[in-house]
Amino acid sequence: MTVEDAKYIREKVMAHNKWFEECIPMIASENLMSPLAKEMLISDFADRYAEGLPGKRYYQGNIYVDQVEIKALELAKKVFNADFADVRPISGTVANMAVLFAFANPGDTITTCALAQGAHISTCEFGAFGQRSVNSVNYPFDEENMNLDVDGTIKLLKQVKPKVAQFGLSVFLFPPPLKELQDTFNEVGCLVWEDCAHVLGLIAGGQFHDPLREGVNIVSSSTHKTFPGPNHGMLLGQNLTEEQEKKLQKAVFPGVTSSHHLHAMAALAITLAEMDVYGKEYAAQACKNSRALGQALYELGVPVLCEKQGFTRSHAIAVDVAQFGGGLECAKLLEDANIICNKNMLPRDTSSVRPSGLRLGSQEMTRLGMKETEMKQVAEFIARVVVKKEDPAKVKEDVKDFKRQFSTIQYCFNADEPAYAYHKLVQ
Repeated sequence: MTVEDAKYIREKVMAHNKWFEECIPMIASENLMSPLAKEMLISDFADRYAEGLPGKRYYQGNIYVDQVEIKALELAKKVFNADFADVRPISGTVANMAVLFAFANPGDTITTCALAQGAHISTCEFGAFGQRSVNSVNYPFDEENMNLDVDGTIKLLKQVKPKVAQFGLSVFLFPPPLKELQDTFNEVGCLVWEDCAHVLGLIAGGQFHDPLREGVNIVSSSTHKTFPGPNHGMLLGQNLTEEQEKKLQKAVFPGVTSSHHLHAMAALAITLAEMDVYGKEYAAQACKNSRALGQALYELGVPVLCEKQGFTRSHAIAVDVAQFGGGLECAKLLEDANIICNKNMLPRDTSSVRPSGLRLGSQEMTRLGMKETEMKQVAEFIARVVVKKEDPAKVKEDVKDFKRQFSTIQYCFNADEPAYAYHKLVQ
């Protein structure tokens, strides 16, 4: 049965590929890699091992691995205008764990957002923060504006005097008010850390905000959301001491990683080079698309949060579908129509299993060449399923016809001549 099992697995993976060719992808935490970046994942790097830093490995056979990793570090520092970079974390959560191991001991206080406010699960008691046994204190939140309550946050920081002030959301609609908090950070003397996993690609493209210029010392991130790279992680730093940089590097290895998935690191390096060229255009269009999608849904009777603020300044929008059956029911119906999104908690929710919201992202649609006009069509598909309660099977056929127009990944190098294309574009 071993061969049959292998055939079964391959058939299911191929079926998944075919299905997604016919779907509208709207998961805000996913994206498409370029063909050139994906090629790195099936290179010999996938079968190799490297521990430590370039030039200081515990294995032989890393001559070219070191050269690729050094280039990745150079590109990361250039794209994000950072003093420090580490491309070895194998995921965003692992990057978060490295920061925790480096700068927070059990019992230390860290301020952060709450899960219902859009925070990532790694900041929760059942996530990495809980596993590190830190004392997590949540910021006061302005639900109407889907952002921190600035005055309340200043008061909280002064009151609890955290060792680390942590920011970042999974429902990241608007930039955090870092500039307004800068004086308080200095007064408290805390390390400032932002998890930018969802908006890293927007930051690379000069959209949303610029955390390393707004008082953030450490940025942690995954590299496969708005940043269209592999499932991997990255750390960036600014105004860190040499000792702090070394602590962070040691926390990555041997702290929370061994080998750092060399094929994914190489794919990350390719994506950094592509974002250096195409990042501004791509990020700007992703943000335009999300606002257009929010406006179109709102006009079709789908409640979109933060209408007075223009719905969003990122790639994502938050939609309240409580009156239409809730997030779980609507996400399932949309999946039946080949529209892929996810249920999501809104600030008032208490259950992550049956929340009242949906989270929709524009970044993958943008990578496929969709623009504002297409967002209106996508909104109509969603409204037909959610508001008008049309048969999802009928909508599915229209979605498949629509998606056939968008099958080529944009904002990336020609895989046939990557070196030549990059050389010409950066001149």
